[in-house]
Amino acid sequence: MIISWYGEGCFKIQEGDTTILTDPVPSESGLSRPRFKADLVLETLSSFPGESKEWVDSFVVSGAGEYDVRGVSVVGFPLVNESERRFLKTAYLLRAFGVNLCLLGHMTKVPEPAVLERLTDIDVLFLPGGGKPFLDQTVAIKLVRDIEPKIAIPGFFKVGGLKRTAGDVGHFLRGFDHGKQKKEEKFSIKKKDLVDIKGPQIVLLTP
Repeated sequence: MIISWYGEGCFKIQEGDTTILTDPVPSESGLSRPRFKADLVLETLSSFPGESKEWVDSFVVSGAGEYDVRGVSVVGFPLVNESERRFLKTAYLLRAFGVNLCLLGHMTKVPEPAVLERLTDIDVLFLPGGGKPFLDQTVAIKLVRDIEPKIAIPGFFKVGGLKRTAGDVGHFLRGFDHGKQKKEEKFSIKKKDLVDIKGPQIVLLTP
């Protein structure tokens, strides 16, 4: 499995000829947008679930439910405390290529207990690492320690080109004694590699 990052919550997860894309960055973000065909697109923030006009050739998941796409199992949980009439927020669990992944996306507060109790046996956790307006960095550090993933990959932090005001990921990294962590363009992981990881291992990607 190869994981790469386009900024914000936009990750590409690829294994063989199967590609997953999470939270595609909007054109107004100032970031370079992904230009590839995705088999599965996951949206953690959506105004109109299931009505993506851009990714018409992809299977788009934008809300709660259970899905199976090209052998990838997806379970979406509604973040009731964060959703409003104007939009929905969703957290996802994925079983992909033998690896358990969790996508917290645009989360701004600790999820409700009904969601938290489902977030177990996580191999790779994706979550905001840059602080406000998303999950506070101190809260994010505690959440990682509570969920106990093998690997945690932060998103939604300051990078070149991003137009919105975003926090630096440094405080999040220091919570795990990784203040000067090396950035990687891509991260590769196989199921067999997870056995020796005691976690949480922090992986810092660069767009």
